[in-house]
Amino acid sequence: MLTTNNEIMSAAAMDGYAVGAFNISNLETLLAIAEAAVEEKSPAIIGVTPSAIRYGGLNHLAEIVKVSAKSISQPMSLHLDHGKDVENVRNCIDAGFTSVMIDASHLGFEENIAVTKEVVSLAHSRCVSVEAELGRLMGIEEEVVEEKEAFLTDPDEAEEFVRRTGIDALAIAIGTAHGPYKSKGEPKLDFARLNAIKERVKGALIVLHGASSVPPWIISKASKYGAELSGAKGIPEKQIKKAISLGVSKINIDTDLRLAFTGAVRETLATSPKAYDPRKFLIHAKETMKEVVKGKMQLFGSSGKTP
Repeated sequence: MLTTNNEIMSAAAMDGYAVGAFNISNLETLLAIAEAAVEEKSPAIIGVTPSAIRYGGLNHLAEIVKVSAKSISQPMSLHLDHGKDVENVRNCIDAGFTSVMIDASHLGFEENIAVTKEVVSLAHSRCVSVEAELGRLMGIEEEVVEEKEAFLTDPDEAEEFVRRTGIDALAIAIGTAHGPYKSKGEPKLDFARLNAIKERVKGALIVLHGASSVPPWIISKASKYGAELSGAKGIPEKQIKKAISLGVSKINIDTDLRLAFTGAVRETLATSPKAYDPRKFLIHAKETMKEVVKGKMQLFGSSGKTP
């Protein structure tokens, strides 16, 4: 059933777990998430970025998510990830999105507040929840941010930002990064900063972007069949679990799904040279992504939280 991020995340915050927000751009990824949600009895957030909309079409993607949500009993939301302007947000709300993120973090503090307030007014009038971002992540993924622009979220600014905008959820930067190359050394999240933000921000739920763990088995499979991913690394799972214990209620996952898809498709094409039916290799990609999603649900603690 389709619901809002606020409802899904509020339940997670009360019970001390997090919900995965899994980005899609095609049917196979959506099926992997929906099937995993049923098998794990977990809620799920379906994220769609502006570039995914350009690829798959706004209404095409919205409608397949709505159909999927109607076919399962687990709570599911349809979320705009990294919306760039009010028009983008409005179009997604009109298409049936139940949650939107406005990412004006590239603007100055006051400009970010002004744009976010406008989105909150629009979305809340339509019973749609709102996420915004303060601080920027390293890495380049979905045209989100250049590495040179990255900085961490200031706890005092976070408190003021939430108070003045009225957002439902705040995406923070504490050392995560977009893409499969998180850092030159061992990725290390700033838990003191997270704790300080959580203490100051009482009116919004906390979101962690760029938190794919880049599991070695995925990299190994993709590399075995020709992918060039040397040096790829993610956020260690123990750090993710600690972040959840400190109050993170939503964790975005995109890179791990892309890597799983890539490895599976490469494997099938390499081992079945006579295959020409896309369904033959896309079903293997779907099953591999489902394995990843189920693992995330177990890691985040959302498994078994729905009937």
